[in-house]
Amino acid sequence: MKSYRSMQRQKKVIEDCRLHHYLKNVHFKNGLGEDVSFDENGDLTIGYDIINIVYLPSGIQGHEIIGGYNPYAPLGQDFTIDKKAIVWDSDFTEQISYTSGNLVMNDKVEFPYFYRTVPSDLHLCAGIVKLLKYYGWTWVGIIASSDENSMRAVQILRKGIEQSGGCIEFIETFSHSKSLGFQNMEKISEIIQKSSTKVIILYYNKDYTEVVSLIWETPGKAWIITTERKYFFPSYYVDRRNTLGFSVGKKIIPNFHKFLREVNPAIFPNDSFIEMWWKDLCNNQCPKSIQRSCSSDETSFYLLHCDIINSGDSYNVYNAVYSLAHALHNMITSRSGNTTIWSGESESFSDFLPWKLHHYLKNLHFKNALSEEIFFDENGDLAISYDIISPVILPDGTRINEIVGSYNPYAPAEQEFTIYEKAMTWDSTFTETPPESRCSPSCPSGFRKLTREGKPVCCFDCVPCPEGEVSNQTDIDACMKCPEDQWPNQKKDVCILKVITFLTYEEPLGITLTFICIFLILINTVILGIFIHYKDTPIVKANNRELSYILLISLMLCFLCSLVFIGHPDKVTCILRQTAFGISFSIALSSVLAKTITVVTAFHATKPGSKLRKWMGFKVSLSIVLSCSLIQTLLCVVWLFTAPPFPYLNKNSEIGTIPTECNEGSIVAFYCVLGYLGFLAAISFIVAFLARNLPDGFNEAKYITFSMLVFSSVWISFIPTYLSTKGKYTVAVEIFAILASSAGLLGCIFFPKCYVILLRPERNSRKCLSKN
Repeated sequence: MKSYRSMQRQKKVIEDCRLHHYLKNVHFKNGLGEDVSFDENGDLTIGYDIINIVYLPSGIQGHEIIGGYNPYAPLGQDFTIDKKAIVWDSDFTEQISYTSGNLVMNDKVEFPYFYRTVPSDLHLCAGIVKLLKYYGWTWVGIIASSDENSMRAVQILRKGIEQSGGCIEFIETFSHSKSLGFQNMEKISEIIQKSSTKVIILYYNKDYTEVVSLIWETPGKAWIITTERKYFFPSYYVDRRNTLGFSVGKKIIPNFHKFLREVNPAIFPNDSFIEMWWKDLCNNQCPKSIQRSCSSDETSFYLLHCDIINSGDSYNVYNAVYSLAHALHNMITSRSGNTTIWSGESESFSDFLPWKLHHYLKNLHFKNALSEEIFFDENGDLAISYDIISPVILPDGTRINEIVGSYNPYAPAEQEFTIYEKAMTWDSTFTETPPESRCSPSCPSGFRKLTREGKPVCCFDCVPCPEGEVSNQTDIDACMKCPEDQWPNQKKDVCILKVITFLTYEEPLGITLTFICIFLILINTVILGIFIHYKDTPIVKANNRELSYILLISLMLCFLCSLVFIGHPDKVTCILRQTAFGISFSIALSSVLAKTITVVTAFHATKPGSKLRKWMGFKVSLSIVLSCSLIQTLLCVVWLFTAPPFPYLNKNSEIGTIPTECNEGSIVAFYCVLGYLGFLAAISFIVAFLARNLPDGFNEAKYITFSMLVFSSVWISFIPTYLSTKGKYTVAVEIFAILASSAGLLGCIFFPKCYVILLRPERNSRKCLSKN
């Protein structure tokens, strides 16, 4: 039995395979003479007819084949169409819309005959961006319907918001379908509640109003809506002071409200809409201008029609009708005037109505009953403005749309956007009015923005401006550098003039240095007086009193030259500072060198037969002093003639101040002067060091050695300290070095002698000096 069934199945498979083979290769002509065959996919090789659907005079729908498309035909023969056979509906050739700002209709290539008495939604997007900018709302959310116009508007809004410095926290869309729309709205409602933005833009087609109702009750949010019709539904009849809407500017048409009150709906017996509208005018919450007196059975609780009548649509319809009437009038009168447009044409008026009407609409210009100029711009839009409105509930329960601002894209830049602050009222749920909507708090003056990594540019931290920079505006991206002669104040919000500083006699440091200088001069003077008074004593004679006088006077000059460093630098003082310092110190060191050489020569000259006696005179010592000082003087003269020191304002050395300093002119010359002083000090130190073991009675060399050690230590430590300080402290370091080194020479060389002269006079004898 199994074998039989298996044979039957195999037989059926074989038959199916044979049938497939014949179907695959079938090719014949049917009764219409058409070739019939199947392609490799098993599809019948047949084409499409292109039909034009038309309505016959009897009202019956018909169609006419005007072309075809056959993908199996040879290239060039696959598509055919008879353009002359196409019948266009004249109703869609010329259109004047009184309600559509659709962005799709902006394409004048695709829709060359489209006109409207409302602004394009392109202007609406620009108005929203200006509203955000006016209140400083830089952190917003966008909810939009999923139709093509809304999607285009969202892209325009995104670009405008980002160009004005704002950011978008989220963009959510919802479907027109009730089932899908409600599912989307539940998700969007959660996003709104979790979001940090306080401002949400609601952009949707009027057909989506019922779906939008689910998110409308979210508290603590300011809403910007794009359609006034949102307010017309009874479920939204609440006091919403958190909503701003853009509405086409309303104008009261003369006698229009009187007509509404007096018109009799009996002339439209089959129109239920008229009857409903007629009853709505009985409601006492309708505007008084259109409210009529009614019996109790006529009262209506719905205000939809009252709102529509009182909206801007009536004014837009009025302009649309009159625009068409004026265009038709101009066309007819131009024909009767036998203009060039109509000359030589025998066709009927209706045959040429569409394209001729376009010509007259394009060039339309007239004044309406309100004496307003009516004309269409190059995009076919009527030059009209928006009102910015906010719904308000009056104490008697009447709801009105309060006009709180306006936006006219055709006005001059300074007049195109206005907000009436006195008319604005905000909901009590807001903690501040107007509410702020920012991702980050505003950066005050003195700070700059630092964008957080991975976040939009509106999310940032505030960091203080760097040293030397200020910001005098809020939310600035980069601080501004102050000019060289200015510096930020403490708040870093303004540049102030730097304080010009220099070492003065009035400040503590200047007073201290001046006091030390005068004190040392007095000591120096006292020692000089002691040496002059005891000039004939052995100890004064033994130490070459003439050289001692020269050394004491030069040290006094060294103390005095330090006073030139204090006070406001000028051209003279800058020159005196370095030259007086260099020459006076060279005299002092030359004198020390001469004393050292004299001590050594005197010791060796006492030996029998020594030829050094002839070098023991004062003239030799004086020549040493003069020759060594002359070299320093020549260096200073060359310095003054090549690049003399000069006063200047060092604007970049200190924070907040400008030290007035003496520029050395030539740093090489400055260090040559210091180097020469170092050379003299080194020679004196070496000679004195080699003579340190002379007998005690002649051991002046010990004191000179120690004095040179002190002198060298001071000036060696001076160089790094001088280079590391700035402003007036550099001057103070140099003064201290001059006073310390001069005091070292004075103390080490002359204090021991004064001690002997004043306190140990018994040792001031020839016997004591020569006992060894």
